[in-house]
Amino acid sequence: MTGDIRETKGCQLKDPMDLFRSGQVVKICAPMVRYSKLAFRTLVRKYSCDLCYTPMIVAADFVRSAKARDSEFTTNKVGDHPLIVQFAAKEAQVLCDAARIVCPFADGIDLNCGCPQRWAISEGYGACLINKPELVKDMVRHVRSQIDNPKFSVSIKIRIHEDLKRTVDLCQKAEAAGVSWITVHGRSTEERHQPVHYDAIKIIKQSMSIPIVANGDIKTLKDAENVHHLTEADGIMVARGLLANPAMFAGHEETPLQCIQDWVDIALEHGTPFTCFHHHLMYMMERITSKQEKKVFNVLSSTSAVLDYLSDHYGV
Repeated sequence: MTGDIRETKGCQLKDPMDLFRSGQVVKICAPMVRYSKLAFRTLVRKYSCDLCYTPMIVAADFVRSAKARDSEFTTNKVGDHPLIVQFAAKEAQVLCDAARIVCPFADGIDLNCGCPQRWAISEGYGACLINKPELVKDMVRHVRSQIDNPKFSVSIKIRIHEDLKRTVDLCQKAEAAGVSWITVHGRSTEERHQPVHYDAIKIIKQSMSIPIVANGDIKTLKDAENVHHLTEADGIMVARGLLANPAMFAGHEETPLQCIQDWVDIALEHGTPFTCFHHHLMYMMERITSKQEKKVFNVLSSTSAVLDYLSDHYGV
């Protein structure tokens, strides 16, 4: 792991379960490939996000390769907590080994049982695990028994089955194995843009005694409140809604200019690669720029060109 990470000896670890015990709905930034990295997590935490996940990391590569560890996982001592590292895994011991590596620097791990991408499923990762409840149970139990820190959380993120009884069975097995909470994306593996089955999340919530987090199609704080009422979930996890408006959880309808300024400052400070820096701004400015402006802004090809544009057009 990079210098970033070695310095985290004595970092301010937190117990993520304290958030769920607070009685408030926990506001969570989802694991997003390429996007939910340290700089973006730093930004959303400034705007009322309670809990952040890393992008999904393939546990086997992470355990095997120092290079993978350096490129996939960075954090810092102070602000980046509570932090959950999400892993793709299909073997209990590999997941344990990965958990052991991140344990000094993060507050918990999450097992991805929801990724519907073909490559993940063909490798035995992601959403195919919802059809292997005994394996999921085994993986959770292994991590629980091998990590000494009782405050280190072990969660899973799932999709639902067509037959909801199977999903409830999976969740109950995971609960029996000691899972801390379960995030439910309210679609099946086959569904992409169909409406989210919030009623299914509610049934799962009513069948469990651990916290349940609702995920899927939450774009605004109002959506988050509605989904909380519909599902009775203990937490709300947001992906694209936060990309479009990182200040969403703080109640802003669209990305405020101050948030864009904050992103510029944080991204430059973290040495964020240009493509990532620019993509985040394209998402954040989607609702506040005209078609004509987008045409110009989206083809800018250097940090200095982007900074000049923001300065000229927005005084940022």
